Amino acid sequence: MPEIEIVTAAARLAALAEPWCELWRKSRGATVFQNPGWLIPWWDAFAPGGLETVAVWDEGRLVALAPLYLEDGPLGRRLLPLGIGISDHLDLLLMPDNPDAAAALERALAALPLAWESLELEEMPPGASALTLPPLAGAAESLAPQSACPAVTLNGETDASGLPMAVPAKRRQFFRRSARRIDDGRAEEPATMAFLEILEALHAARWAAREEPGVLADPRVGIFHRLALPGLRDAGLARLTMARVGGKPAAALYQLCWGDQLATYIGGFDPAFAAASPLSFLIGDAFIHASRQGMHRVDFLRGRESYKYHWGAADVWNCRRSFRRTQ
Repeated sequence: MPEIEIVTAAARLAALAEPWCELWRKSRGATVFQNPGWLIPWWDAFAPGGLETVAVWDEGRLVALAPLYLEDGPLGRRLLPLGIGISDHLDLLLMPDNPDAAAALERALAALPLAWESLELEEMPPGASALTLPPLAGAAESLAPQSACPAVTLNGETDASGLPMAVPAKRRQFFRRSARRIDDGRAEEPATMAFLEILEALHAARWAAREEPGVLADPRVGIFHRLALPGLRDAGLARLTMARVGGKPAAALYQLCWGDQLATYIGGFDPAFAAASPLSFLIGDAFIHASRQGMHRVDFLRGRESYKYHWGAADVWNCRRSFRRTQ
């Protein structure tokens, strides 16, 4: 019979890291955004409410995990996913070989000993485990599209430069031109903390030109990345690249990797080097890396910016599954 644990303390959340990682490796459709190396630092940096994570154990093995917290705000008492805001794909984790895990998790969520009004399962990609969760007793359910995440499917075919043939010919030609303007025509992979400093400076310069702050302006975001990125990189879940022009950092690209996918997460470039298209060069380099690693998809994550479609991306939609208590 599965056993339910409600995790309300950060220390206990951190102690779950090892079985959590094992569950993450086996859970269907799990992305880096459900990995404990991402979500535990997120909680340490943000902690925006009361921790209410639900863990299901079966014979000492973690078989289901709903990383949640309770927000008590103007929209009511809502259970929300850890990682919300800066994570592009959110989900629950379920052990696929345990048929009782989803039902046990549903019972635990419905019976949580607190007066939550709604459970918001946000930004679920196609194939998310949360989509298989049974309806919650005593709650009305809704399901709706939420965010487009343009992505390119790779078929293994490449051109002479190593770029996947799935990238349109004009963009492959554009990449080759930009490579001629980049120092040594190659991307560097700086040390983690040096990369973060460069990325923050370039990202700020890019957004300052638009008179906007950018996603890295919040100091908590910087704290999060400094906590998370060393471990993610050591685990092979992050790839960090930089391009120079005239010896100076011109662009930086923070990438996330899991399974057979690579995602372009955050990029920045110095507007002074815009003519060299250094960020486009790094995106092309990411495509080449993904192809060489045998990956089958490059995910541009949330947002329908036009440049993503220049690389041949097509929209893949995240959805939101909401439960509102009726009793």
